[in-house]
Amino acid sequence: MERNIIITGAAGNLGKAVVEKFKREGYRVIATILPESGEEVEEADDVYELDVTDEKAVSAFASEYHMQYGEVDAIALLVGGFATGGIEETGLMDFEKMLKLNFYSTFNMVKNFLPVMKKADFGNFLFIGARPALQPKDGKSVVAYALSKRLVVELSKFVAEETEGSKIRAHIFVPSIIDTPQNRESMPDSDFSKWVSPFEIAEAMHYAVNNPALRNTTFKLYGGV
Repeated sequence: MERNIIITGAAGNLGKAVVEKFKREGYRVIATILPESGEEVEEADDVYELDVTDEKAVSAFASEYHMQYGEVDAIALLVGGFATGGIEETGLMDFEKMLKLNFYSTFNMVKNFLPVMKKADFGNFLFIGARPALQPKDGKSVVAYALSKRLVVELSKFVAEETEGSKIRAHIFVPSIIDTPQNRESMPDSDFSKWVSPFEIAEAMHYAVNNPALRNTTFKLYGGV
């Protein structure tokens, strides 16, 4: 039986690692990319241009998905963004941008695919949190980012409560600093060996999806930082 995973933000550094891992493990990978971005996800089975921050677009995609593929084993909710700034430096427009990229993108997918999972009584939501969302000392200099990710953390808890007693699971993956070319460029003097590899996160996601005994688990992927 075909195992399906939807991966949003599939063309990003983490997205490519997750696509590669699940494809190698025999999953049918349905990837989403930003419309008109020119992004490519060569290893995916199917690629959809989708703005996951657009409620109507996600609703239409969910309907099409259900007709085309039926059930979904897992959804990796990887679309997101980052911004610096403490309380005094953060404006409402800054906060709105982080909300849109990190929370709206996640909420829209959960809202529209929860009914699909409920119908099948099965599925995994894979949320991406952030350590600054859990530790104020790390979040005080990235307030908008941390608060938007905190909402993602809380959403995962609401999903867990909503699906209690079912076979639907909501796991959240909380990295510290992910080892990406962009992060290396912005922090060239750091010890990259202490950072978390995108492939380590992908491995953790696959482990979570394929271990039914794990339910609504928080994976703190802090590396050596």
